[in-house]
Amino acid sequence: MDGGSGLNILYANTLELLEIDRSWLRGDAAPFHDIVPGKRTRPLGRIDLPVCFGTPSNYRKEVLTFKVVGFKGSYHVVLGWPCYAKFMAVPNYTYLKLKMLGPHGVITIESMYEHAYDCNLDRLGSQLPKPKRRARTFEPAEAVKLIPVDPACPDDRALRISATLDIK
Repeated sequence: MDGGSGLNILYANTLELLEIDRSWLRGDAAPFHDIVPGKRTRPLGRIDLPVCFGTPSNYRKEVLTFKVVGFKGSYHVVLGWPCYAKFMAVPNYTYLKLKMLGPHGVITIESMYEHAYDCNLDRLGSQLPKPKRRARTFEPAEAVKLIPVDPACPDDRALRISATLDIK
């Protein structure tokens, strides 16, 4: 789900998984920007495909136009606002849900954080920086001093604050 995208994007390897021949692609000479940050992308073409959400008893089906790109992505497709407008769907990125009205009530499409994380990890695995060290607890960058929580009751409870803080 990408509510900021003005395109529905389908990756060429997904087209192959669907066993759709590239001869079905219509020409598309218009490049677009920022799918790959800072770079211009020229699609291989565009294709109209039927998309269905829901269950056999409550579903919506529409034909969407996808720009087909020749590089790999984290997902099979990116659904942008043209999809949401056509289905009159409402995405909620926090809960990874997409809701739309079906003929027999609300259709809710859900995902899991673990699945989204795994997709991104598969795509970015070799590009992730290697951690240099692993801290087990918070380590202050500067000198600290201990201030008793209650000066009238000198027990072991104290706050750690920066030793360079002013009194004011």
